[in-house]
Amino acid sequence: MINGLIGKKGRMSQDFTKDGKVVPLTVVEVNPCRVLQVKTIKTDGYKAVKLAYGQGKGKYNKGSTLGEAKKAKLEKAPGKIMEIRNDFADTDIKVGQEISLDQVFSQGDKVCVTGISKGRGFAGVIKRWGFHGGPKTHGQSDRLRAPGSIGQGTDPGRVHKGKKMPGHYGTETVTVKNLKIFKINKDTNRLYLTGAIPGARGGYLKIIKSQS
Repeated sequence: MINGLIGKKGRMSQDFTKDGKVVPLTVVEVNPCRVLQVKTIKTDGYKAVKLAYGQGKGKYNKGSTLGEAKKAKLEKAPGKIMEIRNDFADTDIKVGQEISLDQVFSQGDKVCVTGISKGRGFAGVIKRWGFHGGPKTHGQSDRLRAPGSIGQGTDPGRVHKGKKMPGHYGTETVTVKNLKIFKINKDTNRLYLTGAIPGARGGYLKIIKSQS
């Protein structure tokens, strides 16, 4: 069996442990996923399974999504397609098979969650990188939040690649490791994970069991 599924981020909540401690939780909706493709070392050079989650926009889905759904003989195009890398036995999973939450996860498991962080638009160096800014006294008037010098002069006569500067902040792939499954609600297909996870509510997540 595979070691991960696709989920959808919900609200944050909290609960109590047996010894009375408050634990912050993130609710993740993990509805059954359908298998679109099984990749093997012989055919693709690595082992993985491509999963389909939710329901898309019907005929308004992208052509590639509609094509994959048709190939896997799904009745409706999915809302999200993701690939889970895994060293499972090739004969365990078949195309079109439905995989539910309780087949992969159980209470107490540790998981790694990957999502897209919230977009924050164009941001300066203080917000984006945590710069301290310029001096607030001694005659300076308009450099409070400026980045300062960005080069060395004649040599090398250019700005080095990767220099921390203002720019687009957020909307990046972020992985949080070793979150614990506090509890599972099989009736509503919900996971309750300890701590916070990346992204906004309604964002798609890749949830994979930790190796250890």
